[in-house]
Amino acid sequence: YAVSTVLNNMIGILVLSPSVRLLKHIVRCYLRLSDNVRAREALRQCLPISLRDETFGNALRDDVTVKKWLSQLLSAVGPPANNPAGAGGVMDGATG
Repeated sequence: YAVSTVLNNMIGILVLSPSVRLLKHIVRCYLRLSDNVRAREALRQCLPISLRDETFGNALRDDVTVKKWLSQLLSAVGPPANNPAGAGGVMDGATG
């Protein structure tokens, strides 16, 4: 969980100040983590919500590679485990 916590904190920073270059590296790290069965199960519970929703949609619209990696990650991890809204994820501050 330590690596995931660091990545989760970095995603929180990116929500406030997007950087496609950094996001690319973070998504790739999460994708590599998801190759491990135990890590994949952990990510199902703690993957940031902002990676599951469209928080970074505008930032990634021109980066096909990162969109592909993010899609692969979400497919590998699957839907969130029975988690209360926002638990383990980073909120983007949007209301709705």
